[in-house]
Amino acid sequence: MRVLVTGADGFVGAALVRRLLREGVACAGDVTELLLVDQKVDAVPADARVRAIAGDFGAPHTLDSLLSETIDIVFHLASVPGAQAEADHALGDRINLYATLALFERLAQQAKGHAGVAQVVFASSVGVYGASLPPQMNEQTLPRPTTSYGVHKLVGEQILSDWTRRGRLDGRSLRLPGIVARPGLSTGHGSAFMSAIFRAAQLGQPYTCPVSPSATAWWMSRACCVDNLLHAARIPADGLHAERVWAPPMLRLEVGAIVGALVHRFGAAPIDYAPDEAIEQLFGRQPPLIDHRAVEGGFRHDGTIDALITRALADD
Repeated sequence: MRVLVTGADGFVGAALVRRLLREGVACAGDVTELLLVDQKVDAVPADARVRAIAGDFGAPHTLDSLLSETIDIVFHLASVPGAQAEADHALGDRINLYATLALFERLAQQAKGHAGVAQVVFASSVGVYGASLPPQMNEQTLPRPTTSYGVHKLVGEQILSDWTRRGRLDGRSLRLPGIVARPGLSTGHGSAFMSAIFRAAQLGQPYTCPVSPSATAWWMSRACCVDNLLHAARIPADGLHAERVWAPPMLRLEVGAIVGALVHRFGAAPIDYAPDEAIEQLFGRQPPLIDHRAVEGGFRHDGTIDALITRALADD
């Protein structure tokens, strides 16, 4: 089985690569070649199955190299983060929209001369829902993106769904929340505060949080995210709903509750608050969200706030 991971050097991508090499997709050893692509690929695993390519995943010469032989499964994680995409619209358009569509089209072309079709697990985002959210959300809640990032993710979902309807790809899209806890501070992620409070408490460093302690957000650890990505690849195609889009279960917690649990674990944390209305509107007023199809399909959240913290701060 030939597997491709875009964004393979990223926070989630690197953890997914380790899991794929260790346990495969369906079973250990079923990955015969693992192709990694990212703008840079610094930490290439010492495994004969791995081939790494640095560059834009949607560039024609990169696609020629990646798809010179048939790909069985793609985990498409690469994207320009939301805040960065808003600051540089041309970059966001090129990577999050045009490169994604180019990747999907080239993968779909494989089906012309191949008995099977490529399976594509697409890391979409809760950003597709926009900023003004209803009091309760489920699988029927309509996406109304209010950022270019959210628009691009929604277009990716729909194009992937259409290729799937046409029998040329086997798409599965996951609307992921902010994944914690990223190392350091990321200026490209508007939700960077979600990871920053973990790291500040862990290291005993001061941090000013840009949302209030009563802000509610959707939380998922990196380990749980990888669990759900792999689960998406393992679900049999028979009987899946037509759109092939899920919002996997995620914990909905107040920022103050997270900080309190971190203080209980690490001691007094020098965290204070200076709420920014724009950030709180986008990332701190998230209502209950239950996608019943995702629950019934076997996707899972971290379970408890303590489990979230443990898994979020684990190396893998």
